[in-house]
Amino acid sequence: MAGSPLRSTSVARLDQTPFQLDILDLSHDGRGVARRTEGQHAGKAVFVSGALPGERVVVQQTGRQRAFDEARTLEVLQASPDRVAPRCAHFGTCGGCALQHLDEAKQIHAKQRVLLENLERIGHVAPETVLSPLVDAAWGYRRKGRFSVRRVEKKDKTLVGFREQDPRFVADLSECHTILPALGGRLGDLAVLVDGMDARREIPQIEFIAGDPTPEFDGIALTFRHLAPLSERDRAALAAFGQQHRFAIFLQPGGVDSVHPLWPEHPRLAFRLPAWDVEFVFRPLDFIQVNPGLNQKMIARTLELLDVQPGERVLDLFCGLGNFTLPLARVADHVVGVEGEAGLVQRARDNAAHNRLGNVEFHAADLAQDLAGKPWMRAGFDRLLLDPPRSGADVVLKQLPLKGLERIVYVSCHPGSLARDAGYLVTERGWKLRAAGVMDMFPHTAHVESIAVFEPR
Repeated sequence: MAGSPLRSTSVARLDQTPFQLDILDLSHDGRGVARRTEGQHAGKAVFVSGALPGERVVVQQTGRQRAFDEARTLEVLQASPDRVAPRCAHFGTCGGCALQHLDEAKQIHAKQRVLLENLERIGHVAPETVLSPLVDAAWGYRRKGRFSVRRVEKKDKTLVGFREQDPRFVADLSECHTILPALGGRLGDLAVLVDGMDARREIPQIEFIAGDPTPEFDGIALTFRHLAPLSERDRAALAAFGQQHRFAIFLQPGGVDSVHPLWPEHPRLAFRLPAWDVEFVFRPLDFIQVNPGLNQKMIARTLELLDVQPGERVLDLFCGLGNFTLPLARVADHVVGVEGEAGLVQRARDNAAHNRLGNVEFHAADLAQDLAGKPWMRAGFDRLLLDPPRSGADVVLKQLPLKGLERIVYVSCHPGSLARDAGYLVTERGWKLRAAGVMDMFPHTAHVESIAVFEPR
């Protein structure tokens, strides 16, 4: 599978004449891969949005780089048997999804291929076992995200949505089928709301997040970032919108610490993990996994792969609010969670106390710095869990004393960094990659979430 190039947004001096291409492969960002067959650029790679392997398509060029061109599909002359009709009318314009035209069952196999190719190409490793993919609801799953907001004077309207495939523009969305239905069908209403506000030019974004329903609201919270103070009329309009649709409304006039509720007065954001009898209380800008059903399956697989035995201690790095840490505390003798953001660490501690878990502790630490002097490092552990950001965990792995660990489980949101770190563990630290597989946290996007388990040789 081809790599994922940086996209060009320049369309100056491009030949707009449509031409035909045969699609050979699928890139890591969900675009078809072809090669020009005629003219002075014969053999040059072309990345085509909206095209699938095995198809013959009519395309129009949208970008040019030294090593490759970019194009969009105008017409499909010969369709792949895996092609389906996209559910969303905005597909092809909105940049939120890249794979709605590919059969759902084939999407996860494409992502599995991305993972295995990255492991081989970057890490020069292969898992002994390929885990069966984890999947859950493919529509109406997304409970966290950010809408861009832009007043477009030429259209005399305000747009609320994700960025277009050309990220300079905000997609004019009326609905979104991947977001929780209670919100996904209200994007047009949101746009009308903002367009009627005095501050409509001063609201650059709206964040959404959802927990479990409460008596006051249905679990969905909207945070309006505003660059100027809101008038009383605007505040009243926002509060009325929240009451009408049972959304909690938060305002953000400055940084993260400025976020405060408008309606209701004291909204409680929380979600439960019933399998482990754990409840998480969170704030509207906190990170939580976007797909609640897949999250529960992911936690279950992580605990299965860690295979914690009685009396063992587990170290959970990049722990966030404790998404894995608190369920682990139900099966381990003791769990230590470490996270770089002090605010998240405090809320993780509060959640441990809320769930009456006395065998778990949390620490704030920059995991890119020397950890040798940290008291929690000297205690020793039997199992290690990593859930790093896109940049991966290479810095922390290079300083961890891995001797004595029985197993490492690595949850990844970027297959390239996982492959690099897997190569390091296998080649330089003497571990073996026992198993790896993908998890469809973001159906219909090209995002690849994966999990890998390592054991000492």
